[in-house]
Amino acid sequence: MYDVIVIGSGHNGLTTACYLAKAGQKVCVLERRETLGGAVCTEQMFRSPDAPDGYRIDVGSSAHFMIHQTPVIRDLDLEAYGLSYIEMDPFMSYPVPGGGVIHFHRSVEETMASIATISPADAAAYRDFIDFWKRINNGVLKTFLVPPSAGGIFREVLKGQFRDGSMFQKGEQMDGVRKILSSYGQVVDEYFENESVKTALLWFAAQSGPPPDQTATADFVGWQAMLHESGGKRPKGGSGMLTQAMARMLEAHGGEIRLDAPVEKILVRPGGNAVKATGVRLAGGEELTATRIVSNAHVQTTMRRLVGPEHLSPSLFKRVGDINIGNGFGMVIRCAVEELPEYEACPGDPFIHNGLQLLVPSREYMNASIGDYMAGRPPEHPSVLAMTFTKIDPSLAPEGRHLLYAWAQWHPYKLSGETRWDDIREQEAQKIYDVVTRYAPNMKGKRIDWHIQTPLDIERKHGMLNGNVMHVEMTFDQMFMFRPTPELSRYKTPVENLYLSSASCHPGGGVFAAAGYNASGVILKDIRKQRTWFPR
Repeated sequence: MYDVIVIGSGHNGLTTACYLAKAGQKVCVLERRETLGGAVCTEQMFRSPDAPDGYRIDVGSSAHFMIHQTPVIRDLDLEAYGLSYIEMDPFMSYPVPGGGVIHFHRSVEETMASIATISPADAAAYRDFIDFWKRINNGVLKTFLVPPSAGGIFREVLKGQFRDGSMFQKGEQMDGVRKILSSYGQVVDEYFENESVKTALLWFAAQSGPPPDQTATADFVGWQAMLHESGGKRPKGGSGMLTQAMARMLEAHGGEIRLDAPVEKILVRPGGNAVKATGVRLAGGEELTATRIVSNAHVQTTMRRLVGPEHLSPSLFKRVGDINIGNGFGMVIRCAVEELPEYEACPGDPFIHNGLQLLVPSREYMNASIGDYMAGRPPEHPSVLAMTFTKIDPSLAPEGRHLLYAWAQWHPYKLSGETRWDDIREQEAQKIYDVVTRYAPNMKGKRIDWHIQTPLDIERKHGMLNGNVMHVEMTFDQMFMFRPTPELSRYKTPVENLYLSSASCHPGGGVFAAAGYNASGVILKDIRKQRTWFPR
């Protein structure tokens, strides 16, 4: 008998588990795979006689941005459990077609100086852009770290008018609201002139999923302001070192983690005026009981499969099925390579491998990738984001060798016609690698081995339906109090004592931990209420 069972060891589930264990709850985390961490996991791969220890390969997330804007790392004292971060500065870079590079440093001033080498006018505009969106996002961040409510985001906008350094300048309130509700493509067009500056900002903003013309996505590019506050970082030893530290913290506080323990069913019994979760049944038939169950799994997996239609109203069962999880997101190749890319646009540049490398030559090129996706085809010319973390963390590869990750976006999970991902995975992976070699010809013939993850592979490994790494599409109709549905948006479900804590919930995907943080607060509040009325 446990106080809490958490289904899934992704970083949101572990965040919830750690906070509850810290508060004295007896917690058990159940993970279906043999490795911990969900999509924040690093595995040893590519062992060979000359590399017996292989390479440390991230099999999900790689760069950590959002979690540093939360109190999670500090509250859980994760550095005491072995977590050490390496600063990525610049956190991203854009090799300019025809020559040159734009570096986005943590320092706004250094970023402006880099932009000025390409477009002095846009360097000045960047300051205005950052100042405006910083004021907006100081309020938005507060709404991300509490359960969503209908008035939450609007309340923060109003409060911003009364703080020092008002959110909107006098006389600009209406235009400010218009910007917030516009698309990130529109915002970039209004602020900037140079095509390379625009493309760099658009491609990074597109990492949230929706295309640049999607209404009410402006803050996907506006969040750039917050990156200058917290920077981008990499756990030393790989992305999975975050969840490893969480696991050590949990166990130090009496928590238990069981690997290779897939949950087959959430046990539900009649209780009071509603049905009540009482435990779980594992795939082998073993049953575990707990006062509370927390699911870190996808919302559709949780409600439609683990709970099932017999315990939900027909209308809710249908609404959960109607949630827009999209048709895939992207695919990635993780390569062991002989050397780092030498980009023709900026040979010998000392900063290019410190952070992400944005390999999209133009907006038209990016839009062509989107067009192929909409037609159900893998992009003929993939839009690529490259990562070469062995520059700042040599521990990831054998001496003299390197890692190259290349994430490519807008790859449909459901393909048109009779095409199947298992038949085309290598040819599509090669197209992604070829983009890198077009930017850095030295990489031709330098691949030692690779690990390919198509949208189908991502679904199989991580349980992310349709391969959507955000779980649920990040469109405005599925954010805040609408995520994943209005009645499930506050981390509770109609099944008593069953809670949600995954990226399916507010505020969404990425290495953020905010959903897990918020869920833990909701659960602890319920525990305190129970103790008040029914003292043990």
